[in-house]
Amino acid sequence: QVRLVESGGGLVQPGGSLRLSCVMSGGFISSYTMGWYRQAPGKQRELITSITTGGRTEYVDSVKGRFTISRDNARRTVYLRMDNLKPEDMAVYYCNRGVTPLWSWGQGTQVTVSS
Repeated sequence: QVRLVESGGGLVQPGGSLRLSCVMSGGFISSYTMGWYRQAPGKQRELITSITTGGRTEYVDSVKGRFTISRDNARRTVYLRMDNLKPEDMAVYYCNRGVTPLWSWGQGTQVTVSS
């Protein structure tokens, strides 16, 4: 059974940076396009970035140029580097298969952007 564990969130000031990690157990990320999703208060969860097995990346416009997704298949880990964070980035961040989720959601990691 695949389990996803996200970590790395926290409180950061506007303009700050964070690096999120998502570790998979019970499976291997190497076979899948992986993605990061986020859910802000009162909003639906949305896919914000994905990375294919070949390393091709896609981003929604709101994070393009500020966020970077990467993967380490050997460590079964997906990363999200977030720079120049804005208050509107505040959300719970999750990872799952990119395009459409496949596995049960992890607990997510909270990102709070506030001065």
